[in-house]
Amino acid sequence: QVLLVESGGGSVQAGGSLRLSCAASGHTFSNYIMGWFRQAPGKEREFVSGISWSGGLTYYADSVKGRFTISIDNAKNTVFLQMNSLKPEDTALYYCAADATTILYPDYWGQGTQVNVSS
Repeated sequence: QVLLVESGGGSVQAGGSLRLSCAASGHTFSNYIMGWFRQAPGKEREFVSGISWSGGLTYYADSVKGRFTISIDNAKNTVFLQMNSLKPEDTALYYCAADATTILYPDYWGQGTQVNVSS
């Protein structure tokens, strides 16, 4: 059973930073694509960033390019999202996701971690 557990969310002022972590277990994730999505109140869930298991390929939504960095620690089966220069519009519930084919339609989801950015 695949389990994705996020951590690292919290409250920060605009311009601040947070680092999210996603610990993956219950499966062999080699060749998987891992990623992060977010959902703000009243809005649809949106893609934020993705990374191949090897770490060689990364993907970012235009809204976070240059501010967020995704990385992976294969030895610990953990994916990270370093978020810098946070804006109030980054406030959302952030979900970790995994899929064997495409991160845009992941098969596996975490429970989410809340990020609040105040102005």
